[in-house]
Amino acid sequence: MEASVMDDDLLPLPAGTVAPDFRLRQTPWLTLSLHRLAGHPIILMFFPTAFEPVSREQLTLYQEYLPQFEKLHAQMLGISADCAWCHEAFSRKAGITFPLLADTPPRGRVSQLYGVYRQSEDATGRALFVIDSSGIICFSKVYPELLNPGVGDLLTVLESLHAHNS
Repeated sequence: MEASVMDDDLLPLPAGTVAPDFRLRQTPWLTLSLHRLAGHPIILMFFPTAFEPVSREQLTLYQEYLPQFEKLHAQMLGISADCAWCHEAFSRKAGITFPLLADTPPRGRVSQLYGVYRQSEDATGRALFVIDSSGIICFSKVYPELLNPGVGDLLTVLESLHAHNS
C-alpha cells in the first residue's frame, strides 16, 4: 500500500478514551490548555486550514450555532496546523469569536495525539470530538476533507449529555 493512502486512514481516538491534555496558542501571546476547561463539555473541531472554503463554511456555521452550544454548557475549540497569526486574521475577517488554536510547534502534534493528522498533506484532518465534563471522549468522528459535517452530530451528543447531567 502506498504511504499516501495509509496516511489518509485516520484513526481518531475512540469514545471512552481519556482526552489527551494539550496547551496550544490561541493568539501569538496567549495559550489555552484543555485541562483549564474541565467541568464542562468541550467540542474539539479539527480542520485543515482556516481560509480553505469548506473549513470557512464549517467555522462560520459553528459561530451561528455557538449560542445553542453554550446553552448546553459546551465550549467550542477549533484546531488546525495554521499559525496563530493566520487564525487571528481569519477570525477577524469571518467574525469567529470562539478560540482557534494553532497546532504548532511542532506542526500537528495535538492532531497526531488525537489520530487526525494527515501526514501526506502535512495538515490536520477534518474531525469532531466531544469531551464530557470529566475529560472522557464521548464522541469522535473523522469526515471527508470536502464535507462540512454540520451540527447534527454535535447537537445530538450535547443534548444527550445535558439530559444525563440534569
